Amino acid sequence: MAFVTLVDMTMRDGSHALRHSYDCGQVAAIAEGLDQAGVPIMEISHGDGLGGSSYTYGFSKTSEFDLIRAAASRVKRSKIAALLLPGIGTIEDLKRAKDAGATVARVAAHVTEADVSAQHIAAAKEMGMTAVGFLMMVHMASAETAASEAAKMESYGADYLNMADSAGYLMPEGVAERVKAVRSAVKIPVGWHSHNNLALAMANTLAAVDAGAEYLDATLRGMGAGAGNTQLEVLAGVLKRRGVETGTDFYRLMDLARDVVDPLLQRPQVVDNGSLMLGYAGVYSSFLLHVYNAADKYKLEPRDILVELGRRGMVGGQEDMIIDVAYQLSQAGVS
Repeated sequence: MAFVTLVDMTMRDGSHALRHSYDCGQVAAIAEGLDQAGVPIMEISHGDGLGGSSYTYGFSKTSEFDLIRAAASRVKRSKIAALLLPGIGTIEDLKRAKDAGATVARVAAHVTEADVSAQHIAAAKEMGMTAVGFLMMVHMASAETAASEAAKMESYGADYLNMADSAGYLMPEGVAERVKAVRSAVKIPVGWHSHNNLALAMANTLAAVDAGAEYLDATLRGMGAGAGNTQLEVLAGVLKRRGVETGTDFYRLMDLARDVVDPLLQRPQVVDNGSLMLGYAGVYSSFLLHVYNAADKYKLEPRDILVELGRRGMVGGQEDMIIDVAYQLSQAGVS
């Protein structure tokens, strides 16, 4: 029987859906529930990774290090991961996360910029952490380029390689092509992270499984940036139906989503017009709130801004450029 490892993102990517408002009690309850349900890895940090709490990305209600401590105090088997984007978070942030209880470092870089992760992956290994190379916005490069960049992360010491369709842009065939290419290029396991902006998160995740992905990111109730992520409790049930073992308790995950996560949701995770345009235009999912703010300021149609951002190939870390793009559109008479 095939086996895949489920990695929970509810307390990191899911933070976008709550405007980074988690408190320690909420995180402790989710972490304890995930631990009891047998989820082996759970990621906790600001939605944009360690150090993301800022004017640019949105301030967190509670320090991510306090959230990690709260989770660590309640888990018995699960590992706690932290996401680090070089340029946003630092090696010192990673040390603080480890001291708080994180044992897995997921070091993220744009799909063509794996070289920026070298020192951070090396630092994680020196700290005795499991290091994960995390390639974002993989739709913006060919399968061959993704494979080449993945091989770099393997050479830096990554224990497994994760790819993210950060814009929810890819079709299942594009997912399969990239997973197969990366698997052929590295000896370490490969993982996958989907966004649901075109309502393809589950289909794309299954395509990744069929192509050989061994780690799958997901969130309870599908919480996440844009239209959210692959829904964890649904994925557990679908894989169970397929005969793929995950080591998780499907019923416990369902109950955790209903009893603990549902009361926290500020709105359902649906594919609304904004999220749909993120996927259509291939724009980083966490850009959406910034786009709405810019559209309101300059009296523009948000969809026009998203199309222009996609045309320009904007990537995570360029949130400050959204206002510039909106201003330029307004000066050009777009309305």
